[in-house]
Amino acid sequence: MSELKPAPNGWIILDKPRGLGSTQAVAAVKRNLRQGGYAKTKVGHGGTLDPLAEGVLPIALGEATKLAGRMLDASKIYDFTLKFGEETATLDTEGEVVERSDHRPTLEQVEAALPHFTGAIEQVPPAYSALKVDGKRAYDLARAGEEVTLKTRAVTIHALTIADGGHERDAITLTAHVSKGTYIRSLARDIARDLGSLGHVTYLRRTKAGPFTESQAISLDKLNEVANGAALEDLLLPLEAGLDDIPALNLNQTDAQAAREGRVLSGLPQPSGLYCAMLDSVPVALMEISDGTAKVVRGFNLPDVAE
Repeated sequence: MSELKPAPNGWIILDKPRGLGSTQAVAAVKRNLRQGGYAKTKVGHGGTLDPLAEGVLPIALGEATKLAGRMLDASKIYDFTLKFGEETATLDTEGEVVERSDHRPTLEQVEAALPHFTGAIEQVPPAYSALKVDGKRAYDLARAGEEVTLKTRAVTIHALTIADGGHERDAITLTAHVSKGTYIRSLARDIARDLGSLGHVTYLRRTKAGPFTESQAISLDKLNEVANGAALEDLLLPLEAGLDDIPALNLNQTDAQAAREGRVLSGLPQPSGLYCAMLDSVPVALMEISDGTAKVVRGFNLPDVAE
């Protein structure tokens, strides 16, 4: 039996197609690594995308899985089409129509309404969501015909604009830059109701998740080539790509060793804040500097030299 290739560390940014669940996407990465002859690797994703949604799904491999939680907290950008006239049970194209409206807002009315939904807002998540109610997932209760009441939550809409050429008589395509925990389907429902109509989402694409954009994303076909021997390093982004908003803290060999052992570094000139400690080009740890003293927040177990 041929020797296994070392377990990879870093990010695969998948352009997730419609119809594929986020967990299925993780399973596809694991399968490709296994068939491509890689050692068993820890794999996780950085933020669920509904099966009906497409676009940027960051998938963390190996040591990068320690950063997947940070990715969940990151802001996201979506393009979505809101079709007016019908609200569905699921607020997307999967559910049956529960209410209809003949009113169709004009482009000017939509433009005037968007500022009401920009900034800090409150929204009620969709009944068909993965949130838990008394220990059960809301969508399981909703599918079983039970009345699901979810609490309003505070979210932030950083920007909300009409996409180029995004207006038709019955629909509008919008671009939303949102905080974690925002439900685009709820946003669409509330915009339609605010305009005296009803609506649901017919198209949803995530174009950015944290630092990762669609220009870095690869197709499922491209991913599947790994199983047939395509080089993974051509598709893999380094672990620190998930930290592009965090400054680097360059360490010498002695300090890097101390950080790897979880020891505190002191007498540092850098301002307080979060840093990615590096030894040459290898990430050593996420470190928090406070008044010149650095403590390890998260250590990375990476080889000193690229294999």
